[in-house]
Amino acid sequence: MGEVYHVPVLLKECIDGLNLKENGIYVDVTFGGGGHTKEILKHLKGGKMIVFDQDEDAYENRPDDERLIFVRHNFRYLKHFLRYLNIDHVDGILADLGVSSHHFDTPERGFSFRFEGELDMRMNKQSALRADDILNEYEENDLFRIFKNYGEIKNAGKLVRGILSYRQSSSFKMISDLLELVEPCVPSREKNKFLAKVFQALRIEVNREMEALKEMLMQTKDVLAPEGRLVVISYHSLEDRLVKNFMKTGDCDQTQVEQDFYGKTIVPFKSVTRKPILPTAKELEENTRSRSAKLRIAEKE
Repeated sequence: MGEVYHVPVLLKECIDGLNLKENGIYVDVTFGGGGHTKEILKHLKGGKMIVFDQDEDAYENRPDDERLIFVRHNFRYLKHFLRYLNIDHVDGILADLGVSSHHFDTPERGFSFRFEGELDMRMNKQSALRADDILNEYEENDLFRIFKNYGEIKNAGKLVRGILSYRQSSSFKMISDLLELVEPCVPSREKNKFLAKVFQALRIEVNREMEALKEMLMQTKDVLAPEGRLVVISYHSLEDRLVKNFMKTGDCDQTQVEQDFYGKTIVPFKSVTRKPILPTAKELEENTRSRSAKLRIAEKE
């Protein structure tokens, strides 16, 4: 299952970016198919590998390796579980923020508009909130917020009005229900792009992705050892903006670097990559889902 679950993106670049030590302690906060983790383990002689994934399907991909500890929780609890494991500091943290191929290719999970299935989109199948709950129950202002902010949809108001009108006589349950609503809203040549934005917005809200990302990033300041590396792959501008701000200033919402009384900059990280690393033409050809990936690397001061 692990071999086809997800093709790891920018694999060599991530491994190089972590600057691995043979006996170091590393964290993969987005285990998924385990591709990045398995490659990291090849470079370790001892040490430990702690991996996070809240999806029970990902648990089946874990390698049988005594150095690996699998945490079946959201990465927003990074610091809590490291403390539970009596680990004060780690030498590197990897986050591949993309949705795995497995999720997109499993119709019943509801992540892709290519298949029929229920409007679910939960990474953690034990969570209460589903995509259909949002469409059926959210107030107008909240619907507008998620489609405008998380989907960056220009005509979010028109979409929201359509949702409100639809649910006066019907309920959203299946992906086809949403497709039926969207069909008249966009030109056919832009339909897939528009649907991708709609599904992205719903998925981010269902899984509280932006809040979790902020919480995890802020915790890395405390758990990374000096000269420890933070390696993050993002796939859309919302994520990348948070990561870029954090690596530059130490705060996800801050764009300007703080200075002390003497004008010296106060930053917890130094950037290893001046610009994000993008997939090569060869990787894009072999793995089309890497096309929007951006890799940023920073080192703890």
